[in-house]
Formats: sequence, structure tokens, C-alpha cells
Amino acid sequence: MAVKYFEDLEVWKLAREITRLIYDITKEKVFVKDFGLVDQIRRASVSVMSNISEGFERGGNQEFRQFLYIAKGSCGEIRCQLYVALDQNYIIEKEMMEISEKLKKLSIMLNNLIQSLKRSKFKGEKYK
Repeated sequence: MAVKYFEDLEVWKLAREITRLIYDITKEKVFVKDFGLVDQIRRASVSVMSNISEGFERGGNQEFRQFLYIAKGSCGEIRCQLYVALDQNYIIEKEMMEISEKLKKLSIMLNNLIQSLKRSKFKGEKYK
């Protein structure tokens, strides 16, 4: 059965979970005072969710792949920003590693979806 809504995609569900975690850790007393980093890491996490959903809604596999690549790039950006937060003692290593592992899993899932779309002969809903 084909997926009808982006909310049904496992990659989007995991991206949403990660975004919630990012918002949770950036509310902490010390972290919240670094306005620039808080804004950047939150924007990157929202970017992952948004690009997955926007790409899906475009209705074409080629456009969807491009948006998935952007989402994958944002996963790397968040992991990098987590290192900055760790180095500034805004978060502990355990928190950083837990979120980072989820981001690595999401990157793999995104890559697998991209590869699947590349192999597919179906061009997308808008080409029917």
C-alpha cells in the first residue's frame, strides 16, 4: 500500500521525535541563554521535518529526493551543533550521544529512501 500522507512516513516520525528532543534540551537553563546556537539547532531540526514533508507533498520523486538530501544535510548540521553544545557544557555526553545516534539512524533511513526512489520507475503522483 502506498503512503498517502507524510505523517505516515517513518523518517518523518523520527524527525519529529528528534525535533522534540532538541527543543527539550535547548530549554535548559544554561543552553537557553545561547540564543544563536539555540536558534540554529532548532531551525536545523525543524528543517529536517519540513523538508521531508514538503518534498513528499511536491508529488514527484525527483523533487522528493532533492528535499530528502537537504533533510539529510540538516541531520549532519544538528550533530555538529550538538558537539558545540557539549563543548560548552550545555549538555552532557550521554544526552548528546543519544540524540546523535537517532540522527545517524535518521540519516541512514533518509539515504535508504533516496536510493529506493532512485530505483523506482514510478515518477510520482503528479506524473500520473
